[in-house]
Amino acid sequence: MGTNKLDSDVEFIKALSEILRANDLTEIEVSRDYGESDSIDVRVAREIVAAPAPVVAAPVAAAAPAIAPPVAAAPVAALPEDPAQHAGAVTSPMVGTVYLAAEPGALPFVSVGDKVSEGQTLLIIEAMKTMNQIPSPHAGTVKRVLVDDGGTAEFGTPLMIIE
Repeated sequence: MGTNKLDSDVEFIKALSEILRANDLTEIEVSRDYGESDSIDVRVAREIVAAPAPVVAAPVAAAAPAIAPPVAAAPVAALPEDPAQHAGAVTSPMVGTVYLAAEPGALPFVSVGDKVSEGQTLLIIEAMKTMNQIPSPHAGTVKRVLVDDGGTAEFGTPLMIIE
């Protein structure tokens, strides 16, 4: 690949980033064809962190009666566990499309309850027309599958929980 083409691609990606930022978009995906068998597929994405909800203070009561009954505290609901923080989480090393089986209609590589060994293929992530096998980082049992077949994964997306 020539440096002129590389420089052109870098400028193209920078321009896409500017469009993303200027238009307050979260993602842009484009294909650029150079010829019959030469092209580039680019996906530029950014994570938007939502601002915390404003806290509204309740007005203070002027004076409470001296013999007011005690108010029971409402139980605090437990927040759902964040799968990305789980010790057995297997996260995506790249952005792409997730495939749980080697081909459509085939059995998935692993299912919930399966025992897996270190290095065993868990799923495939397709990135830029390349199929990337995602291996198990350690031996254990598949407790949860957190992605759908054909869905997309971002870098760091929790894919499975293996304990």
